[in-house]
Amino acid sequence: MQMRGRILVIAGSDSGGGAGIQADIKTITALGGFAMTAITALTAQDTLGVHALHAVPTDFIRQQMRLAFADIGVDVIKTGMLSDAATIEAIAFELRAQRIKAPLVLDPVMTAKGGASLLALQAVAMLKQLLIPLAAVLTPNIPEAEALTGLVIADEAGMHRAAKTLLSLGAPAVLLKGGHLSGPNVTDVLVTETETHRYSAPRLLGRHTHGTGCTLASAIATGLAQNWSLPDSVQRARAYVRLAIEHAPRLGQGHGPLNHAVTVDPAAVAALGG
Repeated sequence: MQMRGRILVIAGSDSGGGAGIQADIKTITALGGFAMTAITALTAQDTLGVHALHAVPTDFIRQQMRLAFADIGVDVIKTGMLSDAATIEAIAFELRAQRIKAPLVLDPVMTAKGGASLLALQAVAMLKQLLIPLAAVLTPNIPEAEALTGLVIADEAGMHRAAKTLLSLGAPAVLLKGGHLSGPNVTDVLVTETETHRYSAPRLLGRHTHGTGCTLASAIATGLAQNWSLPDSVQRARAYVRLAIEHAPRLGQGHGPLNHAVTVDPAAVAALGG
């Protein structure tokens, strides 16, 4: 597989391998991109939840970013778990200081699949003030969109209202993910000032969905880095996530990980003796 697209992921580490930086690297690699990282936090977690969190010093986060920009170069940036206000402020400062033009895919990670908080409450205002205006696309789920807008989202019409409100924060595009709503289908809406794209598919049942948000955002970032349009990047990302859920390895006692390697060519593995 030829590598196309350089993606810098600024996010936290998931020691269980299902979400965070681990899911980001797997996703980008599986879709043919090149992943670089600036790790913002270390977590001790498994499929049952987050057991401990250790923030990375902001100076070290900024150094990781600077080295990626200066040496290999960056086509797209993707952010995930940012932990606290100081981290958000440091990242925004570095992006502005370096005058980075690469599109930013901002996944406003606030809670883990098991419910643990991954973003300090006081950091939400900082995210809205400093980072969302720098984003090319914002990718919240329903609870995240409610936290960012103060709105209650009970149906698809509510999703559209919230997406429009999120646009007013400065991002030119919002992908609002509808998986938390009930019903036989999962519907996401991609909204800009001028157009709306609706993506819907039958809901996949099961508990092996840990890391779907990280995976989707990194897949979108990879598409943009490979010169796909945003709507097409979202379409491919959704298809990849769905396939990865369908082929989940069913590991762990709780919310298990996806099969990020679902795109790997079995013939290539066989040639290595696997």
